[in-house]
Amino acid sequence: MRGKRLSTGLRTTLAMFALMLLATSTWAATEKKLHNFHDNGTDGTYPAAGLIMDGEGNLYGTTRLGGDNNSGTVFELTPNGSGGWTEKKLHNFGNGTDGVSPEAGLIFDAAGNLYGTTSGGGDHQCGDSGCGTVFEMTPNGSGGWTEKKLHNFGNGTDGSVPLASLIFDAEGNLYGTTTYGGSHNAGTVFEMTPNGSGGWTEKKLHNFGSGTDGTYPVASLVFDAAGNLYGTTRYGGNYLCASSAHYGCGTVFEMTPNGSGGWTEKKLHNFGINTADGAIPLADLIFDAAGNLYGTTTYGGNFNLGTAFEMTPNGSGGWTEKKLYNFGVNGSDGTYPYVDLIFDAVGNLYGTTGQGGSHNSGTAFKLTPGSGGWTETKLHNFNNNGTDGTYPDAGLIFDGAGNLYGTTSAGGDYNNGTVFEITP
Repeated sequence: MRGKRLSTGLRTTLAMFALMLLATSTWAATEKKLHNFHDNGTDGTYPAAGLIMDGEGNLYGTTRLGGDNNSGTVFELTPNGSGGWTEKKLHNFGNGTDGVSPEAGLIFDAAGNLYGTTSGGGDHQCGDSGCGTVFEMTPNGSGGWTEKKLHNFGNGTDGSVPLASLIFDAEGNLYGTTTYGGSHNAGTVFEMTPNGSGGWTEKKLHNFGSGTDGTYPVASLVFDAAGNLYGTTRYGGNYLCASSAHYGCGTVFEMTPNGSGGWTEKKLHNFGINTADGAIPLADLIFDAAGNLYGTTTYGGNFNLGTAFEMTPNGSGGWTEKKLYNFGVNGSDGTYPYVDLIFDAVGNLYGTTGQGGSHNSGTAFKLTPGSGGWTETKLHNFNNNGTDGTYPDAGLIFDGAGNLYGTTSAGGDYNNGTVFEITP
């Protein structure tokens, strides 16, 4: 499986850092579709990534397929002043050696330009498809946007198939991961640096896949206050998982600048240490204000249907992992969380599960801390009617009023995915 999320076959077989924005702690949530992706030949289809919002309240995202070349799109959703939203394509992928099939979301720079990755396309071949690209989208001054490739993956031992969103450091350099490629074809961490001539230079910071190192990262990275990078790998580590054959159960890792222009990678946790531990993390990590890390695993836990976990520094240079919640505790609970969590202003966590819920089509949920642990509340069961979205494979974002926004990879009026809003 090339993509970050579970394929349709596996579903059948297996049955911006946290935005500290105002949100209520008690929900009587209402879900509303803002857009149905269409199979009319030019609209985007099957969004796999989450959304971002600009200062005017417009939403931006990507679709894996659809558009003029059926190779994916970048789109914008704008409130229309009548309670609805208008979708506009900003770019059609798949023209010549352009990137194709963006799996990842977008980020803004300070000037309002958009940056992202495509999982395929570009100048170099990896199997039956291109190896992927990094791209920039720039407003052209006439109401449209211009796309520019910044890097083509797959040149020699370069990384390939980037499935994760990018992040910026304070100097304007970009960082990300590739799921394959590198010296062991098990993925990389890379940096993109402006070269002063209008272009960018890519540099590998780490090759995964040596010994019991993590392998095949599919998640984005996050910085701490000291400039260290943190992330997860889908497989690898010290322990084997039945659901991942010989690949290992995944890891949490840290990347530290070594003072000589390079970076040193260190595993912080090996998943699968026991039968109830989480396994196979696909999600980005986030920090709380105290410097603890939070994330999800797609499998593992008491029911092997996924977990939410916390990583806490132990004071001796290491980290301690703790499960916060086991998904699948009852028949209608969400299962298989794929994506990152977000915090509200009072410390509750929010996210989605790719399956489970009352209709086995995924859920949106809240996790609330308490003296006895964390309590999960379902905010929405997807596929609650014939045209609701299904399989929310991406994370959520807040607006300033405490409403949540996200995408579903299928469902809607045309079964090609949706953009939705959840209102308290």
